[in-house]
Amino acid sequence: MRRLDDLSDEELIAAYEVADRAVPHLRANFVSSLDGAVEIDGRSKALSSDSDSRLFSVARRLADVVLVGAGTIRDEGYNPLKLSAKAREWRTATGLAENPTLAIVSSRLELSPVNPVFKSAVRPIVVTHASSPEDRREALAEVAEVLVLGEAEVDLQAVVDEFAARGMPQILSEGGPHLLGALTAADLVDELCLALAPLLAGPGSIRITAGAPSTLTRRMKLGSALSAGDDYLFFRYLREA
Repeated sequence: MRRLDDLSDEELIAAYEVADRAVPHLRANFVSSLDGAVEIDGRSKALSSDSDSRLFSVARRLADVVLVGAGTIRDEGYNPLKLSAKAREWRTATGLAENPTLAIVSSRLELSPVNPVFKSAVRPIVVTHASSPEDRREALAEVAEVLVLGEAEVDLQAVVDEFAARGMPQILSEGGPHLLGALTAADLVDELCLALAPLLAGPGSIRITAGAPSTLTRRMKLGSALSAGDDYLFFRYLREA
């Protein structure tokens, strides 16, 4: 198994880059404890580390869109999305926009327009459905582009198609568990990057996925595995053809 610590930033980017950026690709990124917990005391950040943060940054650098559920925005205290100067330089040299676009999926639109996340480098997108509260749509339209896709629930396939049509086919889903559950049920997950933290969290926490039971199963193949000096493991699983 290769060691993360031995890889340069360029080698790490090459290891996680997709073969063809023009092909729509949805990558989900999660960290979990050894016993399957997705959070400690309600926050996933408690499971993170320097090595996990490094891979997290690489995934963002490669994305056109960072897709997040509204609950994760509220619970995790999301910061405005703006990459480091080094990452922006790399993206510009590669022909990408300086920063990826933040897209927030929300059915109830329980988001405050004054949330700091709306000060991201690129004007965020809020994705909702036609049955969401109209007054909240109007309030959020002051700080974000509001996309209405679906009638009674967000049509996630339409979301992926819309971003591809806008020239943003590379989507990074950063959570939360309900969004991953919905993406899995819709069979839209092309890749799962799973960081395994060397911690036992004990009972009480939910898994990295949540939502209504689904009969769909999707076989994934191991693309790569990395170890780190802090005993974290990083697995990259890809959709099997």
